[in-house]
Amino acid sequence: MLVRRELPEDTTVVTEVHRAAFDGETEASLVTALRADAGWLPALSMVAVLDGAVVGHVVCTRATVGGMPALGLGPLGVLPHHQRRRVGTALMHAVLGAADALDEPVVVLLGHTDYYPRFGFRPAAEFGITPPVAEWASHFQARALTAYRPEVRGHFTYAAPFQKLD
Repeated sequence: MLVRRELPEDTTVVTEVHRAAFDGETEASLVTALRADAGWLPALSMVAVLDGAVVGHVVCTRATVGGMPALGLGPLGVLPHHQRRRVGTALMHAVLGAADALDEPVVVLLGHTDYYPRFGFRPAAEFGITPPVAEWASHFQARALTAYRPEVRGHFTYAAPFQKLD
């Protein structure tokens, strides 16, 4: 398996990956909207390729914590017949490594509390980071990167397309 940056010709298949992974349009439409947003960071949109085919995708977009730069991770999607084969793990390691190499301070996500801690995610509250929706607190997680400073704390704000989700 190869993990690389998303290319323009991957756009359609990335949409299909998210449609299949999440059995619907929400995440697929979100990625499309993020691509058109100022928060899109091409270096942090990555695909997993197996036998020449894109089988997974992950993206981090510009966010803020207390007005300071941060990253919001997601969505992370893998085609159903490739799930539980470490594709998601490879994508997570690649995007976190790339974010660290770009001197980003922290990556934040809303996700399963039994999956993301294996990548170093902890409750965002431990960093003094509060979610956009208070009810998310139990699943709202953060991962400090090398450039993290304790001053990076406060209210988290996702890229604009996240604000339009139902």
